[in-house]
Amino acid sequence: MKFIAFNVRSDEEKYFKAWEAQNDLQVRCVSGPLTNDELDSVAGYDAVLALQTGTYPQDMFKKFKEYGVKVFSIRNVGVDNIDLKAAKENGVLVTNVPAYSPNAIAEFSVTQLMQLLRNITLFRNKVAAHDFRWAPYVGKELRTLTVGVIGTGRIGRAAINIYRGFGAKVIAYDLYPNPTLEKEGIYVDSYEELFKQADVITLHMPATPSDHHLIDKKAIAQMKDGVYIINTARGALIDTEALISGIKEGKIAGAALDTYENESPIFNNDLRNKELTDSLFKQLLELDNVLITPHVAFYTETAVENMVTIALNSAREACEKGTAETLVK
Repeated sequence: MKFIAFNVRSDEEKYFKAWEAQNDLQVRCVSGPLTNDELDSVAGYDAVLALQTGTYPQDMFKKFKEYGVKVFSIRNVGVDNIDLKAAKENGVLVTNVPAYSPNAIAEFSVTQLMQLLRNITLFRNKVAAHDFRWAPYVGKELRTLTVGVIGTGRIGRAAINIYRGFGAKVIAYDLYPNPTLEKEGIYVDSYEELFKQADVITLHMPATPSDHHLIDKKAIAQMKDGVYIINTARGALIDTEALISGIKEGKIAGAALDTYENESPIFNNDLRNKELTDSLFKQLLELDNVLITPHVAFYTETAVENMVTIALNSAREACEKGTAETLVK
């Protein structure tokens, strides 16, 4: 049994090597992404592992079938960029890592909100300019706010526990409510109701066609004045142009974006000394009350090890048994 893994970073290599030694299986690691140019290299391998937020080759699963690849195992949760229909038609099993570290993302989202509430970017800029005055940037205490959590899966529930620890009031919305949380009465009946009540809106949900630009001009108009928006989920959930307008008009007090709807050409790329051509992204960078991070909410040692190990275990299980606990249906 042989595996090939793409987009393998230097921080992942030790976990691949450790697993390879423990399981006595060959794993070839490739630093680059899985592209059309790389498709021929998968011939002879039983499973392909990948991790990329952009698009995969259009005829990937057709080629997998031709080359004898049985399993496609991704080292992340989201499958919105994978043609699952094509995978099924070509007899290729797809696995993911449903939970590599919910706490990593939850903690990061709260950390970003705390920076917004205390105007950290503004004060950092002032201090760098040797301006040590306080006013007028008075902060807010999290315990005085209502936090609206959209998506109460593993990550959303971890975030809820943290927010409760700060003493904040938490409300939530999910198409598939968690039974325990439902008994606690924290759910509202609609997005609109959450928008109207929440001082903070934090997104912890997958991206689907029906949720594209969930946060748009209409949604922002329904929100409270001075709302904060946190997105560590998927960039497509937010209409960036509408978000920028809401911030410039003062409707939105601040936003923390760990993901961006057009992030693939930007995030995880070294663009130093290069001109950014995305005008919307450039506008976001110019706003002092917007925090942008390059899709790193998940990025902890614990999460990285889990992503690699679970993906490899899933690939082996699927190859051996024709199914896996993490099989994407």
